[in-house]
Amino acid sequence: MEEADVKKNAFAMPLTSPAFPPGPYRFVNREFFIISYRTDPEALRAVIPAPLEMTDPIVKFEFIRMPDSTGFGDYTESGQVIPVSFRGQKGGYFHSMYLNDHAPIAAGRELWGFPKKLAYPELRVEKDTLGGVLRYGPVPVAVATMGYKHKTLETGPILESLLAPSYLLKIIPHVDGTPRICELVRYYLEDVTVKGAWSGPAGLELFQHALAPVAALPVLEVLGAVHIISDLTLGLGEVVHDYLA
Repeated sequence: MEEADVKKNAFAMPLTSPAFPPGPYRFVNREFFIISYRTDPEALRAVIPAPLEMTDPIVKFEFIRMPDSTGFGDYTESGQVIPVSFRGQKGGYFHSMYLNDHAPIAAGRELWGFPKKLAYPELRVEKDTLGGVLRYGPVPVAVATMGYKHKTLETGPILESLLAPSYLLKIIPHVDGTPRICELVRYYLEDVTVKGAWSGPAGLELFQHALAPVAALPVLEVLGAVHIISDLTLGLGEVVHDYLA
């Protein structure tokens, strides 16, 4: 293999059998279950990387079912998103993500810098309840519930929230263990269609775990929940701040 061939084909690892295909990445019938809760503001400030700024002491705990996604297949993920501001522009910072499929773990970390770890989230309807459970190994670390489709929501505000920017801290180490890439990345969802959105009474419990520390941002008060069905494309990102420059 010539050097030119390496450069031409080197978009992901392994070189001759990449863990994921090139984008764009389209998601059909993507299902969100998002619970917003109030947390300890000091604990929140401690995990938001500058130059991002905290707006309110709020966390959004998400469960997302992706039954049909380009290159990644059928999988589920869960995690915490923090509302932030970057140079006056409001968006969401992805603090933690846990999912059950290798391809989107590899792509998410390598391309955008999503903070993804292997775990076992589940989102499903059980009788009259929409339920989400996140397990790290066999141990449950988050349990969320919502009354199923108690109230239909207008899709306009939901679409607006999905189109807001999202921020990630991308870290790629050098071969000696020092950071070679340390960047703040911004991306947007594209070509979004909201097929339905609902709310209902909600509950959320987080449990201590050494390697999945979601409970480090404790639930002080559940503020509300939303259930969304949508189609969308995950847009590629842009670097908005280089910590090593």
